[in-house]
Amino acid sequence: MAPELIGILGIVVFLVLIFLGMNIGLALLLIGFAGYALVLNPAAAIGLLRTVPATQASNYALIVIPLFILMGNFAYHAGLSSALYNAGNKWLSRLPGSLACGTVAACAGFGAICGSCAATCATMGTIALPEMRKYGYADRLSTGSIAMGGTLGILIPPSTPMILYGIMAQTSIGALFAAGVLPGIMMAILSIITIVLMCRINPSLAPAPSKSTWKEKFASLKGLVGVIILFGAVLGGMFSGFFSVNQSAAIGAFLAIILTAINKRLNWQTIKAALMDTVTTFAMTFLILIGASVFAGFLTITKIPMLLASAITSANLPFGVVLLLMTVVYIILGMIMDELPMIMLTVPIFLPIIQSYGYDFIWFGIYIILVMELGAIAPPVGLNCFIIQGVSKDISLGTIYRGALPFTVTILVGIVIITIFPQIVLVLPNLIRGG
Repeated sequence: MAPELIGILGIVVFLVLIFLGMNIGLALLLIGFAGYALVLNPAAAIGLLRTVPATQASNYALIVIPLFILMGNFAYHAGLSSALYNAGNKWLSRLPGSLACGTVAACAGFGAICGSCAATCATMGTIALPEMRKYGYADRLSTGSIAMGGTLGILIPPSTPMILYGIMAQTSIGALFAAGVLPGIMMAILSIITIVLMCRINPSLAPAPSKSTWKEKFASLKGLVGVIILFGAVLGGMFSGFFSVNQSAAIGAFLAIILTAINKRLNWQTIKAALMDTVTTFAMTFLILIGASVFAGFLTITKIPMLLASAITSANLPFGVVLLLMTVVYIILGMIMDELPMIMLTVPIFLPIIQSYGYDFIWFGIYIILVMELGAIAPPVGLNCFIIQGVSKDISLGTIYRGALPFTVTILVGIVIITIFPQIVLVLPNLIRGG
């Protein structure tokens, strides 16, 4: 059997296994090993298994992942997410759908100290959803705004998917973090505009705004002191060149622990919960990384990425058409898998295509994050929708999908904007690189 055919069958079988509920890391590992053995021989596949885990375990760049996860866990236990929600609600109280707008703003802030789409969605869902339901917000607006806000967790740095993309694409993680800042702010603003428009068109979605006083607004800022310290130390030190990415992650984790203690929430139960969540999440991520490395090795020997890039280049398709096709692929994949395996599966295939068109890898990394956001909320699956349904089991998935659907248009608008104006993505990385 031709290597190319084996590669295609391997991808199909992998998607079937994911759809059937198999662990993503194990599925990548199994298909990668079996495919490698079929294309070459079993001895070569066993040799791959001997080298890949050790190579990944000794990769110094990976230390940032558990440190940022630890930072996010302690930030949650410190009560920073509640402070963000309170401030966002107060300062946006004059807008229609103010609680929903505040939720998006809080998600953007929490994304800056978390880095996970699922964690941001679950955390803010637990905090914001009961409040919006108490004040009479329609369930579809409440859940839709949380689903959209949750996606900001992987766009605004630090971001675990950005770290993995940087490792896969062999590009600067610090530059990727800088590239995500302006698009993250842009998407938060676009999401708030979407909420306002929805409430203007259909006022029954939310009660009339209850305007907060200036005293209440400024009082809410007291709770953001910890967020500002954490965000400023991590990203400020990194972007100024004073800290490396790894050092910033370590400092962020340490500061998050200190803030938890200052807020009088540091105890053995908190420490145990934060450490267990960190170990569990990183173990899952590490298994995916090992499996994806084996799978990428399998794809490489089948020459599928190179053949695909060559075929698209020789067809002389406009880059816009290629980008549209990639977007469709990511939307479909986003319906059935998390963002991490999507990066591992697609980056080895798509990077040669992007390189052949001469586009910046930093820009492509932010584009990938945006289309992952689209897949995370788009029906018929949308993993963020399932997370919210898990937080509030009495709300049907159909209601959550109806709430999330308008925000798919918001994300598509964001993708179009960064495609037409790539400098929105590249201006900060260029400043940092002196370009």
